[in-house]
Amino acid sequence: MLHDIGMRYLFIALSACLLTVGALHLMGWAPPIQETVKLDNKRVRVKEVVYQPGVPRERYIRPTDQVIVFLDDSKYERIDSATKERTVRERKSGDLIWHDKGEDAPVLKNLGTKPYRALVIELK
Repeated sequence: MLHDIGMRYLFIALSACLLTVGALHLMGWAPPIQETVKLDNKRVRVKEVVYQPGVPRERYIRPTDQVIVFLDDSKYERIDSATKERTVRERKSGDLIWHDKGEDAPVLKNLGTKPYRALVIELK
């Protein structure tokens, strides 16, 4: 009997969570940028970053030299931190770009309809 009541509460709680997430999704909410560290040693850190559609990546200053490897085709908006100029960039799967330590990493927003992935390779 007590076990049945506990299972009912668990079912109600899980249902409420699913309904909340579903409602937020319908209102345009998306999960934040996801980062997974794939390798981290004294010389390099490699992160897989997933950019969700419409979710901005916040501005930051690059802590290290970086190589970015695009794993998926992408189209994103770049907002220059100084001038606020908006430019659209497209990258193909396999494209590589380089960024220097201390460089401004501006706000980016995925303009596509599905997430895209990139590897951020930070040289220590």
